[in-house]
Amino acid sequence: MRSSHCITNALTIDVEDYFQVSAFAPHIERGDWDSHECRIERNVDCILGLLDEADIKATFFTLGWIAERYPAMVRRIVEGGHELASHGYGHQRVSDLSESAFFEDICSAKTLLEDIGGMRVQGYRAPSFSIGSGNMWALDTLLRAGYRYSSSIYPIRHDHYGMPDAPRFSHQIRDGLMEIPPTTLRVFNRNLPSSGGGYFRLLPYPLSRWMLRRVNGQDHAPAVFYFHPWEIDVGQPLVPGIGLKTRFRHYVNIGRMEKRLEQLLKDFRWGRMDQIFLSEHGSEVPIA
Repeated sequence: MRSSHCITNALTIDVEDYFQVSAFAPHIERGDWDSHECRIERNVDCILGLLDEADIKATFFTLGWIAERYPAMVRRIVEGGHELASHGYGHQRVSDLSESAFFEDICSAKTLLEDIGGMRVQGYRAPSFSIGSGNMWALDTLLRAGYRYSSSIYPIRHDHYGMPDAPRFSHQIRDGLMEIPPTTLRVFNRNLPSSGGGYFRLLPYPLSRWMLRRVNGQDHAPAVFYFHPWEIDVGQPLVPGIGLKTRFRHYVNIGRMEKRLEQLLKDFRWGRMDQIFLSEHGSEVPIA
């Protein structure tokens, strides 16, 4: 049964592979990425199959590094009617980059994705939601690079990211640039994460469903849900040497994720970021 409130929520996928996760950076050198088994194509194709069966369109925030190596996969995303958006080129946290290096990263990713997909890339999501109070200059840089929206500021308190005082819902953060944050639920003057990722795998599904329904029903707003292709991959290689906390966060309930997603697709209405939050002329923009 779909949400009784008939609100269309945004379904988003951060297209990166298991060895590119920020928490694994101390254990996997960036220069060694090409030596690791890349499982992204199989996982994305599985997701595309799930979405096609449910007749749902989504937004794929895709790394330039991935697109460069799997252009046919990127074209399958576009041909399936989904939005192609940018996750940057090399999955570097914005907080670790200078303004010039960030501009180069987001421009190279945007150009690469547009060349492969043949459609204008309008959205960006920072790796690890790494835009916050300490680097708000990144928003001006995104605008200068030609993006129309960002989904990069997570209004929660977290040990690796977050800006708990940021607005919870989509808003014009710069003239010509929207910020569309992942969804939170306001409880006892605190924002609780209710938009996917590890929280969705950790919490019982009925609780996640209740939180999303409460945002739709109480706030009368669309939710923004996200997950990663590696979260449905029970066969991914185990990364050695990681701490217990990182191991738990990454691997908890991966074996249950695909079934939970199937149920999530049935329980709510879903669509693309651009078609939900931008103007009616903001989607399906071909490159001349």
